[in-house]
Amino acid sequence: MRVMYKLNVLGETLSGFNSLRPLTQGSSFLATLGWRTQSRWDCSTRAFTLLEIMLALAISGVVLAAVGGVFFSALKLRDRTAAMLDQTAPLYQAIAVIRRDFQGALPPGAAAIPTAGDFKSAPQGGGGTSSSYRLQLYTTSGILNEDDPWGDVQQVIYELRDPTDHRQNGKDLVRAVSRNVLASGAQEATELPLLSNVQSLEFSCYDGTDWRDSWDTSIGNTNLPVAVRVRVRLAGDNSANARAQEPYEMVVPLLSQSRTNQPQASTSTSGGGQ
Repeated sequence: MRVMYKLNVLGETLSGFNSLRPLTQGSSFLATLGWRTQSRWDCSTRAFTLLEIMLALAISGVVLAAVGGVFFSALKLRDRTAAMLDQTAPLYQAIAVIRRDFQGALPPGAAAIPTAGDFKSAPQGGGGTSSSYRLQLYTTSGILNEDDPWGDVQQVIYELRDPTDHRQNGKDLVRAVSRNVLASGAQEATELPLLSNVQSLEFSCYDGTDWRDSWDTSIGNTNLPVAVRVRVRLAGDNSANARAQEPYEMVVPLLSQSRTNQPQASTSTSGGGQ
């Protein structure tokens, strides 16, 4: 009897398991037995795979390389611009001083200012990139102050001199100033270096028709030129760069002219019969 009872209980248990649904649909039954089921795809957080991490690192490397290249290019451009400004700033300052002297140029022996002397400009060397000019003029660019007894009229001479620093390739542009224009003898001028590393300095005078390389009011040209053209060429690091260096050019008109001694033609007629 006991054997039959156990067989009946086992049969009922097996029939109950046969009526179970699949595990994917019968989790409620397992839950009744105290079991907890959770699919591996139902996690609330998901980690990156190795392939995704490697792809992200590769993209980051490409972006950083591009940003670094742009950054270093910007640094080189900044350094090159700063070097160019450092080179051209003294040049623009020297050009401003030359322009101010030419704008205040005086003709020789002017009636209002008899202390003005001759205007002279002539080449001092060969042509080409090694040309050197010397220019002398009297101008009203002198600065008046209480410590100096001089007026605003002064003699100014521009010329190239051998450099004080022998390591540079070019020469020094020197501005020699004499404030005592009424001195009976030769006076020592005050030399002020305007620009260094200059390859050539050229002055051309315009007479109203043509440009002339020389001008001297003491030998027949009684008036100042109509305009003066200044060309300054800076020296490069070597001879090839010096030849390729473009000159800086400036044209300054001279408005001050002395009166001529030619009598004016009379247009009036004396009263008389025709």
